[in-house]
Amino acid sequence: MKNNNSKLAYPNRKVFIVDGSRTPFLKATGKPGPLSSSDLAVAAARPLLNRQPFSADQLDEVILGCVMPGPDEANIARVVSLRLDCGHDVPAWTVQRNCASGLQALDSAAINISSGRSDLILAGGCEAMSRAPVLLKPEMVAWLSDWQRARDIKAKLIALSKLRPALFVPVIGLLRGLTDHTVGLSMGQTAEILAHRFNIARAQMDEFALESHQKLAQAIADNHLTEISPIITSKGLVFEQDNGLRTDSSLQSLAKLRPVFDRQGLVSAGNSAQVTDGAAWLLLASEDAVKEYNLPIMGQIIDTQWSGLDPSQMGLGPAHAVPPLLQRHQLTLGDIDYWEINEAFAVQIQACLAAWQDNDYCRNELHLDTALGTIDSERLNVDGGAIALGHPVGATGARLVLHLLNVLHRNNAKTGIATLCIGGGQGGAMLISTEGEKS
Repeated sequence: MKNNNSKLAYPNRKVFIVDGSRTPFLKATGKPGPLSSSDLAVAAARPLLNRQPFSADQLDEVILGCVMPGPDEANIARVVSLRLDCGHDVPAWTVQRNCASGLQALDSAAINISSGRSDLILAGGCEAMSRAPVLLKPEMVAWLSDWQRARDIKAKLIALSKLRPALFVPVIGLLRGLTDHTVGLSMGQTAEILAHRFNIARAQMDEFALESHQKLAQAIADNHLTEISPIITSKGLVFEQDNGLRTDSSLQSLAKLRPVFDRQGLVSAGNSAQVTDGAAWLLLASEDAVKEYNLPIMGQIIDTQWSGLDPSQMGLGPAHAVPPLLQRHQLTLGDIDYWEINEAFAVQIQACLAAWQDNDYCRNELHLDTALGTIDSERLNVDGGAIALGHPVGATGARLVLHLLNVLHRNNAKTGIATLCIGGGQGGAMLISTEGEKS
């Protein structure tokens, strides 16, 4: 019988986080954003690498999560690595686990460090969702092929006679990418299922969304988002903070928004994550590398858990990924000082919290003896989340871990968990600690 509860992710060497950086997250406006995915990744990594006591070509690997790289960004990790002057000798590779691609990059890097394969890795994620591809229908591609093969006037006229207006209707890559075709549901529709399953009202969702904006506004005012490195575009535009914040948001304005995914539904644009561009990196090191370069230690990656579930209820991914992580380390929900749970949808987080308090769900779905318990709301997403600052899918996992580290340090706390749901019916969770010591 399959049992992953006793398997540590990194059984050999310790994996330390020594530094990190991210770009401001830029809300999509309906047009391609000012920076490509690789531009964003380079912008986030340059200040991070510039402040290190080693040169970029001394990295062992570069690992980058990205869901929708552009046509000029095949193996985007290698493109970015070369642009960062890591040199020809530093291997770079791209990972893709939908919304958790950035977290997967960190996990992959940690595995390689723990095994002894690498000592110093730049790992993170990026996404320019505003530049998601607009595609041609297969029928249009077939017509173009026939047109190109037509060698004379007669053949071209025959090809033209088969051209129909319907062939010009574009395929919107972002909409297709945010749909799970195995169950025929968009991510928003899966969120609607959770609302009904756990009886979560629209007013509850809107209240959560409003709090996300309020928390982010306070974090900016208090200068708590210290992991952000400002970016300047080629046209001289300067971005210093996440620009999706709506300071004028209110319960009244949120309540006026129409449901997006179901005419009779509850999930609106206001209580969902924003479509956004951004990048985030962390620098991971072994104990040997920490000693060699005299690196500071921000924290340690203790363990990671990946779990699967019904794709039609993919938002419950964190509910499934967290319990095995806690069990392996003999921890409870209350033992975790701070949490970062990605706000794909307000109802998605609320459903996870409800599932952990539900005896039947915990017994039947999570195979626990009793309900897992509750999380103190004062320790969850304390500076807001994706509803307010956005969810560039490839970058979010790395952002969660990076910001969680900053929250732990700010509050003199020890232990945190970053977790998120994953399109396709999965969940990922990473346990980190600030108690790293050079021996």
